Amino acid sequence: MSKRLLPRAAMENLLKKAGAERVAEDAKDALKEILEHQAERISKHAITLALHAGRKTVKGSDVRLAAK
Repeated sequence: MSKRLLPRAAMENLLKKAGAERVAEDAKDALKEILEHQAERISKHAITLALHAGRKTVKGSDVRLAAK
């Protein structure tokens, strides 16, 4: 089991907000795994951008650019 970064309840809320009537536990887990993987990928890229700019601080603009 991985560290708890994103709660399952948040995954259920996202799926329901998107229109799901009911959400299975494995759907919550799948979305959680995918979002955490994407977040890690974006975070690493944002850190690279901040370091390239000569900063130790990651800014929102770094994250937005990394997500493109």
